[in-house]
Formats: sequence, C-alpha cells, structure tokens
Amino acid sequence: MAAEERGAGTGAEPQPYRVGAYAWYALGVLVIVYMLNFIDRQILSILAEDIKADLGLEDAQIGFLYGTAFAVFYALFGIPLGRLADSWYRGRLMAIGLALWSSMTALSGFANSFGMLAVARIGVGIGEASASPAAYSMISDYFPNERRATALSIYSSGLYLGGGLSLPIGGFVLSRWNMAYPVAAEAPLGLAGWQAAFLAVGIPGLLLALWMLSLKEPQRGASDGLPQPIVRPNAWAAFGRELAAILPPLTLFSVARIPGALRVNLIVLAAVILAALALIALTGDPAQWSAYGLGVYAVFSWVQSLKHRDPPTYRLIWGSPVVVTLALAFGSISFVVYAVSFWTPPYVMRTFYPDPTGPGLLIAGMTGAEEIATIIGWGAALSAAAGVILGGIASDIWRRSDPRGRIFVNMLSVILPIPLIAIMFTTENLSLFYWLFPFAHLLGAAWVGAAVATLQDLVLPRMRATAGATYILGTTMVGLALGPYYAGKMADVAQDLSAGIFSLYIVPPFTLVALWLAGRKMAELEATKVERAREAGEPIQPII
Repeated sequence: MAAEERGAGTGAEPQPYRVGAYAWYALGVLVIVYMLNFIDRQILSILAEDIKADLGLEDAQIGFLYGTAFAVFYALFGIPLGRLADSWYRGRLMAIGLALWSSMTALSGFANSFGMLAVARIGVGIGEASASPAAYSMISDYFPNERRATALSIYSSGLYLGGGLSLPIGGFVLSRWNMAYPVAAEAPLGLAGWQAAFLAVGIPGLLLALWMLSLKEPQRGASDGLPQPIVRPNAWAAFGRELAAILPPLTLFSVARIPGALRVNLIVLAAVILAALALIALTGDPAQWSAYGLGVYAVFSWVQSLKHRDPPTYRLIWGSPVVVTLALAFGSISFVVYAVSFWTPPYVMRTFYPDPTGPGLLIAGMTGAEEIATIIGWGAALSAAAGVILGGIASDIWRRSDPRGRIFVNMLSVILPIPLIAIMFTTENLSLFYWLFPFAHLLGAAWVGAAVATLQDLVLPRMRATAGATYILGTTMVGLALGPYYAGKMADVAQDLSAGIFSLYIVPPFTLVALWLAGRKMAELEATKVERAREAGEPIQPII
C-alpha cells in the first residue's frame, strides 16, 4: 500500500511520498469499473439504428437518449454524491452506484418505448454519477501531485477502453441474436437484438460491485501532507441536505433558509422556464429542453446553497472565475468529443454499408454491423486509451517547467484532430476513414487526464470529489447533454449526418480562448489555495 508518512506538518523534513504496489492494484480495479461505466453508457451508439427502426425515433431523440436523458441526472446526482464521497467511504459508494447502473442497463433490455428507455437511461445516469468523483478522490490520495495526472490519465483510459469495447460487444450480440431470431416475437422473452445487448452488458456489473467493495480506503490528504479523516461526522445527513439543495422542488425549501436567496432563485427559475419554452417552440423538442432547463436551475440552486453552507469549497471552486471558466472549457471540448464519438458508427453504417446485416466489406465472416463495431470499437479503445495516458504523462512533464503545461496539452488536443476529422467525414474511401480514425481518437483523447488533474490541483484534499463532480458537471451539462443532441438535430434539419458533425466545430475557437485566459492564472491559484480557503473559514493550521 502507498506509504502514509510524508513528514509535512510534523516538524520533520518532508519526505517523498512513496507509491506502493497496492496503489497500482487499486488503480487497476478502478479502471475496470470505469470501463464498465462506459460500456453501459456507449453501447447505445452501435444499437442506435435498430432502436430507431423498432421504436420509430429520429436522430434528435436518439441524441437525447444518449446525451440529455443520461447527462442531466448524471450531473445533478454527481454533485451530492461527490460531496458524500468527500465525507464517507468512497469504495462502498462506488459499489452501490455500480450495482444501480448495471441493474438499470439490464432493465433497458425490456424497454419497448421511447419513454421507458428514457427512464432507464436516467437510472443509469444516477448510478454512474457515484463513480468518477469518488475515484478521482481516491486516486489523488493514492498518488502524489507529481504523478497525479499520469494516474488520473490511466484511470481515464477506462473511458475509452470501455467506450471502444462497447461497440464490438454490442455489435456481436446484436448481429448474432438477430441472425438466430429474425423475428423478435419468437426469441427468448420476445427480445430484439438490441434489447439482448443491454442485458449482456448490464448483468456482469452486479458481480464487479462485490470486487469493488474489497478495496481499502487511502488516507485522505496524506499524499499532500494534509491528512484528514476518511469519514466525517453526519456524512449521510449532509448528503440529504445536498440532495435537497439540488433537486426541485426541494431546492425552494433549501434556499428559503438563506437570507435574500429565495427571491434571486425564483427570478432565475422564471428565466430558465422562459428560455426552455422558447427553445421548445424553436426546436419542437420538449423532452430535451425541459430536462436541460431542470438541470440548469438545479445547478444554480445548489451553488446558492453551497455558498452559504461551505464557504471555503465555494470560494475555491464556484467562487473562482478561473475554475468556472476551466469547467466550461472542458465541457466545450466534450461537446465535440462526445458527439463525434457517438455519431461515428451510425455515420459509417449509413454512408458505406447499404445492408449492415449483410456481409462486411473488409473482414470475411462478419456482418457489416460487426465489422463496423470491431474496427471502430477496437480502434477507439486502443488509440484513445494510449492518447489519454500519453497526454497525462506529457502534461506532468510539461507542468514541471511551466504551470500552464496541462492547459497547453488541452489546447493541442483541441487543435490537432480537426484536419483528420475534416478528411474522415468528407472522404468516399472507407479504408481511408478507418485508417484515420484511430489517429484522430488518439489526439482527441489527450486532454482528459490533464483536465481532471488541473482542477484537483486547485482545491484542498477534502474538496477533491466536489472538484471532480464540478468537472463532470461541465463535461455533461455542456458536453454530453448538448453535443450529441445538437449534432443529431442539425442532421435532422440538413438531412445529412456529416453536416451535423461539422456544425460542432463552431465551438473550438471559444474553447481555446477560455483555456488561454485561464492558464495565465494557474500558478497563482495553486499557490494561494490554502490561504484563500483559510480566509473563507477553513480550519487549517499553518504548516511549520
């Protein structure tokens, strides 16, 4: 297990924090959990065409199921669950969440309408919200600052390994089931191939939850020389207050206790309702904008409550314009990444494969759907996992000579994939598309570990899971909830999926400006975080 002594604050000469074998073992388990997290989340991509046909859906509705239905509740529950992870056993919390999202993925296999599938996706989002904030916190306690981005990047590789593997797994189950049971009514339980695929990836998660329970909790803050209790008093009571602070209509009761806050809250609620109604009238998509408006209002209510209940955490995260800018910038990166990742298999299927159930074009013995899933899935899994790890290593190295090093890695990850994406979605050559795909994915994945580590560096140890939840809030509410839907909606309007994908690229110029401006303040914010938290009321004694 990682050594627990560091020497800071004891009068002894500070000693380098040693990372032992158990830390690497624990990191491996967390990667596997994250892989399953994204298998369950991303499998919808390869199943999308069959779901559209069976349930009579449009691209915007598919984008809603993948993005908004999942993302809003993932983001909202990620905040109170992140706060719970800052004060309770993180491994146990992840195991509970894993059991929930696996159960809801399996239940997706019994959905027979848009509404039922949306409810199941909401349940998956709530369960998965427990995972990453707790994992970020554990990893940051297993690994010291100088190795943190590398460790977080290895963990983040699970995102791409899982997302990639979801395609060949889903494609295989889908194709084989449909071949064995061409008529769904004659299949076991009357299930279609896409329903069987949900069951196939959901059930194993229940067993993995038991493994997760076995992990030992690292000492909070030991890697930074600021050891703090693993469990804080009244953790679940505090979780209940956090939940009330973010779930409407309980939010009204929560902010009513804060002098002057209710009036502001009601004004914002009215503004959100008007904006949602205008967007519904403009787009004709009530589910999308009702859910998104709910999310925006809930986040605002929670931030109001956080400012009153935990001024130090508010000061270092939401009270810092630079941190808010970073969260939005990282969200804008994921706006493009999530949409391109999700819509790539449907695009290839529509553009190059007139009959996805027929023989593949390049690999003998496979159907078209299996061929797409295998090439894109394995290409994404291996290339993006390598990209996120290499990006994390590069950001750790660059940061040693420049505090903006991690920001620069993020900027490069925005710029470098663009020429490859432009060629991929205009070429008529399938082989060229497949060759370019892994390189675009490798470059486009390099930002993740660097982004997570950037926010972790700017807060105190007890705030790490909340910082992780804030990062997830940006990537989901800005990225996942809007990107796939937006691309799908633009594709519906233009009747061209490639046009929907290209429309995403109005965002990167704003991303680059935000990252550049935030990068100029990184060194100052990290150097003053303890002082600023103490000024806001954090009971920290000066280190002697």
